[in-house]
Amino acid sequence: MKTDSVYEEVEHVALWRVHVELEDRPGRLGELATAVGTAGCNIISLHMVGEPADDGSVTDELLVKVPEPVDASTLVEAVRQAGIPCTLLVRADATELSDPTTTALALARMVAADPGSAPRAVATMLRARLVDPAADADGHTHSLRVGAQRLRLGRAWPFTATELSRAAALLELAAQLALHSPARSQGVDRILLLRDGSEVRIRDAGPSDVPLVAALHARCSPEARRARFLNPAPRLAPGELDDLVSGQAVLAVTVDGGSAVGLANLDDERPGVARLAVLVENSWHGRGLGTALIRHAADSAAERGVIELVGTARYPGIAKLLRRAGLRPTAEILDGEVHLRAPLSDTLTATSGTLVG
Repeated sequence: MKTDSVYEEVEHVALWRVHVELEDRPGRLGELATAVGTAGCNIISLHMVGEPADDGSVTDELLVKVPEPVDASTLVEAVRQAGIPCTLLVRADATELSDPTTTALALARMVAADPGSAPRAVATMLRARLVDPAADADGHTHSLRVGAQRLRLGRAWPFTATELSRAAALLELAAQLALHSPARSQGVDRILLLRDGSEVRIRDAGPSDVPLVAALHARCSPEARRARFLNPAPRLAPGELDDLVSGQAVLAVTVDGGSAVGLANLDDERPGVARLAVLVENSWHGRGLGTALIRHAADSAAERGVIELVGTARYPGIAKLLRRAGLRPTAEILDGEVHLRAPLSDTLTATSGTLVG
C-alpha cells in the first residue's frame, strides 16, 4: 500500500486564457512578449485561432501564467499600453498545457474505443462544455449533429471555423466507427467528478499505457516516488513498467486521455489477500483522487474474492486515507514503516467523487 500523501499543499497555478489582435508586421510578436513580461507574467503557450482578417491581422490565443500577487487586469492593461487590443480574458487550468496534437490523437483513440464518447471528446477538444439544446446558456454556443442527436456546445469565447471543422471530423470518425464497433469490454471505464470540480477518467490499465505511466512516474516528486517505489529515481526499468500495467491495475487519466494522473495496483499476496499500492501525481493531491483510486481498487478486489488488503507506507496518515475510502485498517509501525491490514466487506459506502458519465 505504498502511496504518496494527498495531504501535501497543492501548488496554485493561476493560468489565464488571453486573446489578442496582432497586426501582421515584423516585431509585433516581440512587443507582445515584452508587454506580458513587463506585467510580471509569463507566456506558457501561443497559437493563432480563427482565420486572418481582411487587413491581415490575426487573433492569437495565449496561455499566460500570472503570479499570485499580480491581478489579471494588470496584464490586460500592459498589453493595451503596447497598442495591442485584448478581446478575451478567462481563467484556464493546468490540463490545457497538454500538447494539442497529443490531445487530439488521444481523443481519437478514445472515440475509436467507444464511438459513444464522441460528444464528450468534442467538448474536450474545443475546451467547451455540453449544454442542454433546449436551455438558455451564457456565453457562446454552437450546435452540431451526431447522427440523429443534436449536440450543443458552450464556452466563454466564440468558436472558430477551424475548430468546428476539427469537431466535424471527429464526429464523422465516430459515426463511421459506430457502424463496425465491437462490443466493449466490461472493465472499469468511468468519468469521476472530484471534490474540487475537476474530472478524471477511471479505467483499467493495459500494455499500451506504458508511456502514460512512465510519464506519470517522471512527473511525480522524488518523495512521492520514494513512498511508492522506495526509489526516488525518475525512471523505472522497462520490466517494472510492464508490471505496473499488467494484472489488476486501475488508471486515472485526464478526460481527454492524454495524461495519466494516478495509478492503483493490486498484487496477489496469498489466497484471499492482495497488496495495494497507489501513486497520484503531485499536482492532483488534495482533490480526493487517491481516495477514489483506493475505493475502486478495493471494490475490484472484493469482486475477485479478496477478503483483506495489506501494504506498507512511510507515513501514518495513510490509515486516515483508507478510512476515507470506507475501509477499517489496522496499523503497526516497524522500523519506521507503517504496515497496514484492511479487511474488505460489502458494506463500503464512502466515496470521494461522483460518477458523471
